[in-house]
Amino acid sequence: MGPVSIAGKRLHCLVAEMIVYEPLPLPVRIQASLSGLADFHWSFGGITADFWIPDDEAHVLRVIFNTPCIVRIVDEFALSTERPEGSFEGLVPENFAYVMRGDPFEAAQSETWKFVIKANSHYRFVTGWACLDVLAASAPSFEIIANRHTSPPPQEATPGSYIA
Repeated sequence: MGPVSIAGKRLHCLVAEMIVYEPLPLPVRIQASLSGLADFHWSFGGITADFWIPDDEAHVLRVIFNTPCIVRIVDEFALSTERPEGSFEGLVPENFAYVMRGDPFEAAQSETWKFVIKANSHYRFVTGWACLDVLAASAPSFEIIANRHTSPPPQEATPGSYIA
């Protein structure tokens, strides 16, 4: 990161040269292209998000953040167009969960909010459908819970650059 010049004017660059994906360990393996966001709840103290577990319609993976956070839910295709190919490292085929470094979503947030809330971690959950970005002060916890959702799991998506 640093200043750049455009048309003779020095501008400060908001994003790092390279976005780094660090796979996050989970209690269950989730094939990203076959998963999707089943449910999402926001509360004053954090969020919960349930994701389909492929090949296990009886259960979902619940991701829990117990601190205030900033959240973005975006389609995998839109996410794949955010940065040019080759400007990221660490992607693992079909991986579902990551800790992020140098991503524009994190860079675009208010420095005041990051300071007050102490949001110093960026997590990304990638599926073949909806992807979830979370900025939070603490790591998530995970639970495998009974599937009480009435909608069926998604059919296989066409993998984009963040899955395949």
